[in-house]
Amino acid sequence: MLKLLRNGAPAFDVPSLESGWHLPPDTVWIELIEPTRAEELLVEQALGLLLPTREEMAEIEASSRLYQEDGATFMTATILHNADEEEPSSSPVTFVLAGERLVTIRYIEPRAFTIFAAQAERQASLCPTGTHAFLGLLDAVVDRTADILERTSGEVETSSRSIFKRPRESGFEQILTKLGRSQSLNAKARDSLVSLARLISFASLSEQIETDRDHRDHLKSLQRDVQSLTDHSSYLSSNITFLLDAALGLINIEQNAIIKIFSVAAVVFLPPTLVASIYGMNFEQMPELKFVHGYPMALIIMVVSAVVPLWWFRKKGWL
Repeated sequence: MLKLLRNGAPAFDVPSLESGWHLPPDTVWIELIEPTRAEELLVEQALGLLLPTREEMAEIEASSRLYQEDGATFMTATILHNADEEEPSSSPVTFVLAGERLVTIRYIEPRAFTIFAAQAERQASLCPTGTHAFLGLLDAVVDRTADILERTSGEVETSSRSIFKRPRESGFEQILTKLGRSQSLNAKARDSLVSLARLISFASLSEQIETDRDHRDHLKSLQRDVQSLTDHSSYLSSNITFLLDAALGLINIEQNAIIKIFSVAAVVFLPPTLVASIYGMNFEQMPELKFVHGYPMALIIMVVSAVVPLWWFRKKGWL
């Protein structure tokens, strides 16, 4: 899909791409959402640029993601999306600053884009130029990532309380599942923040930002925000790792306690079982076979042989 935001226009325009179509001169933001090859060619011809393909956007080399060509600045960042779903994911999004126009190429629907696009439609003054739209989008992406990290931090705190203050009979499966999802979401958020940090650093070299003090200050503010969120994400990752280790440690302690109970039971009942086995044999020639008090004697021996190990374990502090 090809969408255009024009200077002062109240909403995005989805043009009919007929023969002879020309890009309106007051266009400030061109959105390519899962574009077809025909849509890419129309924009390339209108701007005189060669846009990256989906395969090129997915490359991880910095030289393939951040470069300047034909007077335009091409920047690709990894953006977190589906953060509210069971399986969050991240995908590349390309920003192209070409003069006073911004081109975005994406194959996902990040909520930050939806929120900012709705704001731009309500307030046309937010995007007088493509550079303003670019900085506004970065603001929205960083704010959305901050919200995700804040929510993840709350979920981790809840998991922490569940681990250390849980009822003894409750299990760890649900807690470990939540921690695993938090770790996955945090890792993807951190990957996105690192990618954004590189993009912001490279964007400062573009002519549109380098020559405007307000844009430079705005970008520096974004850079500080991204660095702060990256530090918080690193702390969150360490906290999740600690909680995972603590949960696994408590599982081992409980398993050891269970094994200890079975081990003690086995040791306690082994001597009585031995006595019962001996006097349960049916040989004709046995010294105690005709003994009148043989039965109570065997019972007493079994009880004593069971009690003595228990007393010894308690004396040693093993129970």
